[in-house]
Amino acid sequence: MLREGDKVLRCAQDDKIAMPNTVSFNENYPDITKSDELYARAQKIMTPVTQTLAKGPGQYTKGVSPKYVKRGSGAHIWDVDGNKYIDYQMGIGPISLGYAYPRVDDAIRAQLQDGITFSMMHELEVQLSELIHEIIPNAESIRISKTGADVCSAAVRVARAFTGRGKVLCCGYHGWHDWYIGTTSRDKGIPKEIKELTAAFEYNNLDSLKALLDEDVACVILEPFIFDAPKDNFLHEVAALCKANGTLLIFDEMWTGFRIAVGGAQEYFGITPDLAVYSKAFANGMPIALLTGRRDVMELFEQDVFFFTTFGGEALSMAAAMATIAEMREQNVPARLAEQGKKLKDGYNEIAAELGLTQYTKCYGYDCRTIVTFDASAGNPMEIKAFMQQELFKRGIMWGGFHNMCFSHSDADVAHTLDAYRDVLPLLKEAIEAGDVASRLLGEPVEAVFRKVTNAAPVKAK
Repeated sequence: MLREGDKVLRCAQDDKIAMPNTVSFNENYPDITKSDELYARAQKIMTPVTQTLAKGPGQYTKGVSPKYVKRGSGAHIWDVDGNKYIDYQMGIGPISLGYAYPRVDDAIRAQLQDGITFSMMHELEVQLSELIHEIIPNAESIRISKTGADVCSAAVRVARAFTGRGKVLCCGYHGWHDWYIGTTSRDKGIPKEIKELTAAFEYNNLDSLKALLDEDVACVILEPFIFDAPKDNFLHEVAALCKANGTLLIFDEMWTGFRIAVGGAQEYFGITPDLAVYSKAFANGMPIALLTGRRDVMELFEQDVFFFTTFGGEALSMAAAMATIAEMREQNVPARLAEQGKKLKDGYNEIAAELGLTQYTKCYGYDCRTIVTFDASAGNPMEIKAFMQQELFKRGIMWGGFHNMCFSHSDADVAHTLDAYRDVLPLLKEAIEAGDVASRLLGEPVEAVFRKVTNAAPVKAK
C-alpha cells in the first residue's frame, strides 16, 4: 500500500534521484551511506564508537539501521542521510517533552546570554532546589549533579557513612561505577573486594531480598519498576524490611521520575524512601541529575562525605530543568504520556491477538514507557527484534523495542505507528511459521548489553 509520501519517492526513483526516506510506507529501506562512512571513520579512533551502549550500533540491526543522527524536532529525528523517523527511544530517556522544545530551548538561550559556568554558586541552584523540595515528597535536602551514575554512587556512599555498614543490595541498572557494575559480566578492572560488597535481588521476589538482608547492609537501591508492576505490595514490603533492619532505602528514579508522576514513583505509590535519585526526563535532554533525601542523612555531605563536581552548578541545564518542570506541571505531561502510550500498548496487543501471535509477542509496562517482548518459542528473540527493527525503520519508525513516550508524540504519530505494526506483524508471523526469521534479516541481529552473572539481577538494555 503506497501513501502520498511514497508517490514522491517513486517519482524520484523513476528519475534516478536519491531521496531520503520519510515517515511513510517507503518502498526501500533507508539509505545509510553517510552513517556507514562516519562509522568507518569512528572505528579508526574510538574504542568503542559509542558513548552509551544503548545508543550504539549493537542495539540496531547492523547493515540496515542508521547509526548517526543529525537533528530532531518534536517526536521526530533525521539521520545524517536525511531519513526521517518517529523516535520511540527519545535519547534513551531524557527527552520527555520533545526535541527542540521551544519553551526549554528559549530558557537555555536566555541563560546562555548570561553565561554557563561561573566562579561562584549560581542563583538557579537555590531556585531549582526550592522547586524540587516542593514537588518531590522525600526532598528535605537536595544535591545537584550531572549524571545518573554519579548520584547513584553518591547515595550509596552517604548511606554507608550514615549506617556505618558496607554492603549494598540492588535491583535494576544503576550506572557504571565499581560498586554496581561489578555485579555484571563487564566487571574487569574492579577489585574482588568491591564486588563482594554488592549483591542483587529479584524484583517482586521478597524472599530473594530477605535472603541477603543482614546487619551489614547499608542500603537497598532499586528501580521502583522497570516494566513489571509491583505485586503483593512489594515496594511497601521492601520499605518495611529496610526500616526494620536499619537499612536505608534508595529509589533509583531515572526512568520513573517525572514520568509516572511529576513527583515520581514515590508520589505515585505513596512511599517516601530515605534517598532518591533522578536524571532522565526533567531537563528534556540537558545533562543534570538530582539526589534528594532525608536531611539528617544528607547533612553528612557538609563535612564527612565528599561529593562535589565542577559542573554541578552549570546554569544551562538548571534553566532547562526549571522550564521543563514548569511545562510538566502546567500541561500535566505524565497524563499525556500515559494516554498516548496506552494507545500504542493496547493497539499492539490487539493486532497481535488478531493475528494469533499472543503466544509469541506482547507489549506491556506502565503506559508512559512500555516494552515489546518476544518469546523464545518463536525463535531467537534477538533475531526477531532485529527483523521488526529493519521493517519499522523502512516505515519511518526508529524503534528499539520500547515506547518511550514524550509529550510531542501526536495522534498522527501513534496512528502511523499502529498502521506500521499492522503491516509488519503479518510479515513476522509468516517468518515465524516458516522458521526462517534469520534468513530474512538484511544485516546482523542486535546484541545484549550485559550477560547475566550469578549475583546480578536481570538487566535489560536501556
